[in-house]
Amino acid sequence: MRHLFLLRHAKTKQGSGDMADHDRPLRKRGRREVAAMALPLQRWQALEGEIHLSGATRTRETLDEIAGQLPELSLTERAFVDEALYTFDGQALLAWLKALPDETERVLVIGHNPALLELAHWLCAEAPASLPTGGALHLTMPVTTPWLAVGQHGAKLVASLTPKEASHALFQRQEPEPPDLAKAALDQRILGLLGHQYRLIRALEPGVIAGVDPEFLHQYRVNLRRSRAIGESVLVTAQKSVGKKKPAGKKAPKSNKMPGLKKRLKRLKQRAQATSDLRDLDVFLESLDKIPPPLSPRTRRALQRWLHARNREQHETLCQQLGDPGYAKEMLAWQRFLDADNFRQALGQLSSKRIKKVLAERITRHDRDLAALSGKSDDEAFHDLRKSVKRIRYLAEMDPKRHRDFLAGLKRRQTLLGDFQDLCTHQTWIEAFARSAGITEEREQECAAWRDALEKQKLGLREKVMVLAPLKS
Repeated sequence: MRHLFLLRHAKTKQGSGDMADHDRPLRKRGRREVAAMALPLQRWQALEGEIHLSGATRTRETLDEIAGQLPELSLTERAFVDEALYTFDGQALLAWLKALPDETERVLVIGHNPALLELAHWLCAEAPASLPTGGALHLTMPVTTPWLAVGQHGAKLVASLTPKEASHALFQRQEPEPPDLAKAALDQRILGLLGHQYRLIRALEPGVIAGVDPEFLHQYRVNLRRSRAIGESVLVTAQKSVGKKKPAGKKAPKSNKMPGLKKRLKRLKQRAQATSDLRDLDVFLESLDKIPPPLSPRTRRALQRWLHARNREQHETLCQQLGDPGYAKEMLAWQRFLDADNFRQALGQLSSKRIKKVLAERITRHDRDLAALSGKSDDEAFHDLRKSVKRIRYLAEMDPKRHRDFLAGLKRRQTLLGDFQDLCTHQTWIEAFARSAGITEEREQECAAWRDALEKQKLGLREKVMVLAPLKS
């Protein structure tokens, strides 16, 4: 296959005074954009073939920033500067492309819009509608087709990526603004939180699909789970009014059931669960980079290759789910539910008093489960305790002013239980690796020793959990 990579220069400063367009340099934001794109371009193998760029300052600085991120590749020494690429005309860029020698099979062009996007649309009907600064496209075409004979829509789009999809830090600069709920009534606060989380989930999806920065998946998962937790808290709190006896001389309380909410929360739960293995793999791989495992170098490399392969499999599965029309339909149904009058009216019947009652019940249940823990308790009992802490936190966050100090005290408890959960998942993946095909007896023994070491760490965390004080709201 022939591979064509089109990279638009990063964000530039505006021209001032008598500065020519050709001389405009990158802004600080532009340099951050390039930094986010360097490793993805390397993974695409976009930097392995010929590199051509215009003579404009912004394209040369774009290459310089990539080269600075990947100094071992000597990119600036290999690149060709061609003033013919300083063009904004797609047809002129096409003429340049058709003049490439046939022995060139892989080429990266760093240039300008609208020429790059016009060329992409001419070559490929599936090309995206826009190409932001720092954005890149990967197109392929048969190697049997000479560059001169490349025809309209003769290329296939393999991948597209923007800096905002490659870096969660860049995404945050443009993510949906959270509503100001400091003085909002309880029902408006809940609606505002759920609406904002819905918008965040949808906005995070491109970054999740790109799969470059694991933080996208983490935040996507957090907002799915938080939406579900708030919804469950609303449901259980609302139901506290159902079934009450009619007070003497007063009307019976209205039913506060919310038809359809339970079903939609179940789907949110399933979507969050679909991210679990991939998130656990991301956390495990990150921990291996920070703290080298007690394995021989060969076993460590084999483990990382195996984990990355599982990561790719899980990511591909998740991308298929997100691309399924049923997923978009589900999410739109959730948005419509939040906007429906009957849900808003039901929220209007909630009160801080009801939340306080449900919160007290959950704290009592948590304290009972905490007191029941012993050295013989299985890991699942600690996992259940972690889940109960999360449910308590999400419920308390529905009325944050009242529970500010209480929420601050939950953080250490949740972190402790989260660390225990991570050790358990690490053990699970180590065991799966030890059972994988082709594993040697020596490597299996190394993995067993590592699992034992993690078990000792878990015992230390279990002891810290068991001496925790009961919660007080």
